[in-house]
Amino acid sequence: MEAIGAGTNSDAATPVSGDLVEWADVILVMEKSHKNKITKKYKELLKDKRLVVLDIPDNYEYMQPELIQLLKTRMPRLVGIRGG
Repeated sequence: MEAIGAGTNSDAATPVSGDLVEWADVILVMEKSHKNKITKKYKELLKDKRLVVLDIPDNYEYMQPELIQLLKTRMPRLVGIRGG
């Protein structure tokens, strides 16, 4: 499973795009507001996609240890993958 990180704001290092939405099998977002932004902008492209809200506040720094721990515990359970 390959992962690409992208942001919902236009100033993100890699903004979410239609191409990325089409490429993805599963889309993970930190907060419900992120889901709402993606759904509003890419509704047609999301028909056969899983869009999962991790319910993690988007106030962590990139690769912050506490964020990594939250992702390790929530992602497998919510996405249905085995933890590694």
